[in-house]
Amino acid sequence: MNKKKKKAQLPFRINLLFFIIFLMFAGLILQLGVVQILNGEEFQEEIERTVKDTTKVPVPRGKIYDSKHQVIVDNKPLYSITYTPPKGVQAEDRLEVAEKLAKYISMDSDGVTERNKKEYWYLKNKEMADKRLKEEEAAELDNAEQYNTILDRITEEEISGFSKQELEVIAIKTELDKAYSLTPQIVKNEDVTAEEYAQVSEHLAELPGINATTDWNRDYPFNDTMRSLLGSITSQEQGIPADKEENFLTKGYSRNDRVGKSGLEEYYEDVLRGRKEQIQYTTTKSGDVVDSNTVVEGRRGKDLVLTMDIDFQEKVDKIVREELKTAVQKHPYENRYLKDALAVVMNPKTGEILAVSGQTRDGNDYKDATIKTLYDAHRPGSVVKGATVLAGLESGVISPGQRFNDSPLKIKGTPQKGSYRSLGSVNDIDALKKSSNVYMFYIGLKMGGENRYPFPNNSKAAFDPAAWQEMRNYFQQFGLGVRTGIDFPYESIGYEGPKMSNAGLLMDQAIGQYDTYTTMQLAQYVSTIANNGYRTQPHFLKEIREPSRSDKQLGGVYRSENTKVLNQIQMDQSYIERVQEGFRQAFQEQGGTVYSFGSSKDYKPAGKSGTAQNEIYEDGELVAETENLSLIGYAPYDDPEIALAVMVPNTGLGNGYRINYEIGFKIMDAYFNAQKDNNKDDKEQEDE
Repeated sequence: MNKKKKKAQLPFRINLLFFIIFLMFAGLILQLGVVQILNGEEFQEEIERTVKDTTKVPVPRGKIYDSKHQVIVDNKPLYSITYTPPKGVQAEDRLEVAEKLAKYISMDSDGVTERNKKEYWYLKNKEMADKRLKEEEAAELDNAEQYNTILDRITEEEISGFSKQELEVIAIKTELDKAYSLTPQIVKNEDVTAEEYAQVSEHLAELPGINATTDWNRDYPFNDTMRSLLGSITSQEQGIPADKEENFLTKGYSRNDRVGKSGLEEYYEDVLRGRKEQIQYTTTKSGDVVDSNTVVEGRRGKDLVLTMDIDFQEKVDKIVREELKTAVQKHPYENRYLKDALAVVMNPKTGEILAVSGQTRDGNDYKDATIKTLYDAHRPGSVVKGATVLAGLESGVISPGQRFNDSPLKIKGTPQKGSYRSLGSVNDIDALKKSSNVYMFYIGLKMGGENRYPFPNNSKAAFDPAAWQEMRNYFQQFGLGVRTGIDFPYESIGYEGPKMSNAGLLMDQAIGQYDTYTTMQLAQYVSTIANNGYRTQPHFLKEIREPSRSDKQLGGVYRSENTKVLNQIQMDQSYIERVQEGFRQAFQEQGGTVYSFGSSKDYKPAGKSGTAQNEIYEDGELVAETENLSLIGYAPYDDPEIALAVMVPNTGLGNGYRINYEIGFKIMDAYFNAQKDNNKDDKEQEDE
């Protein structure tokens, strides 16, 4: 009986099991149906989903031309090997590319560091290296700390025997490691041979991310002429400056972009940079590039046309350099502290810089130091007397034609002060013509509230410290002690001495023996006088041009730089005319301080010379006393075409060589001789 019951239960259990299996299969089939029929398209899209990324490729910078459209900064084309890594590329992948690329190019390995070698050794011996970090140590460190710890445990012996080929591989991998995903990185663009370029081009299929293309470097056809003024750009290795990274990144720069880092290259970076080519890459989820498309065509930067004629600039450089050499050769001991000679030439009516030159010496080597015309400030001496006379006339402490007897003054507690010799009775015009210190002293005394004349010998002078600001306010109207506004990244405003309650120091200020100014400030100052009181903003830029597809012609004008009047001197025009007359007589009439140089010139110059005492200190001790020699001028005096300023600091005392005169008049000679030649050429063309 029991046996029959057991036999009946067995088929039931088997049937139940089959039924359960049936239900499971039915559920699985249903689920597959849902996946295939209802969600199949969605899942397929997920499988095939791609990512679109846009990368920006740098373009060549704009060129820089002189006023006659001669190229002075160009782009020199170069063969270039680049690497554009896909997303998610690993160190092992880059090493593999480096090893393959090393078969076709040579690479300088001088810059390979110890860390570079260790990173290479680690990739070659990863399993062995990882065992040097115990599990309990690894648990306490993050991934970066683990990696650095392992590198630290690689010995010097293990990285000391690399072959030349291996070192080249390491050097290549180092460059590959700098690349950002989907952004081209230059691997080599210097001394790439035609053979290397061809070899890489032929094997691109086996070099993922590598491309053989062309790059550029800045080229200077006129060598060192104006190099410190033109400035420089960073290398790709330097990239954008760290202190300006955020600003550059918001403008669409990449970290390894080359940018202007000094001079006009820096100031006009936004113009010269160009428009990057934008390439859209389509990548799979794993990072493989499946397509690329140029969405924005690249366009090189716009071109700058400067106000300077490079031929005239070279003449000015030669004059300044040769006169500096001559002064040192004539008086080597007296001029042992003479290092620099500086000159600025500008159009006083427009503010256009026509030439700017600085020469500096290191022993017997002479180099470009043009930038010092904007950076280095010196006591200018008597060239500021035009501003002093105008301050006196406008403030009312002197009247036109007022006379003072030029004889030494002695204020109690200070050394006696006087002119280079007693000049007798002089008025305001005579004081400029003959360079009277005493006349300027009386202006300073009167502005300070001391009105006694003649000043009682060895008396204490009344003095209101407010006179400091009053005199400086007048000076600043000419650009002395303030920024000139020039289109350059930086310029010095000079040194402003403390406002002491001392009449003697204000008297020093009145003859240019206290505050310091740059050569560019002096050029703007004399230009303002030449231009009847209108202070124009000096500028290097004449035009911005669209990039041209032809090297034989410039593109269209994008923007022209117009004359900018910063201010008009708040002084009676008749006062300015009196100073102009004093400057004319200083250069052209018997008894004028510069008569021996200026009287014979047919271009009718006007201006003022200056000498300022200076001191040389070494280790805090006075070791020598020197002179700063200066000259300001313009011509023709009745319709000025040019204005100039010359500064030669730290010449030997009384050596007799007027280097400031030599430089100034030779520059004016060169300018007007060139104008005659140009007029002659124009006439000959008209006759033809």
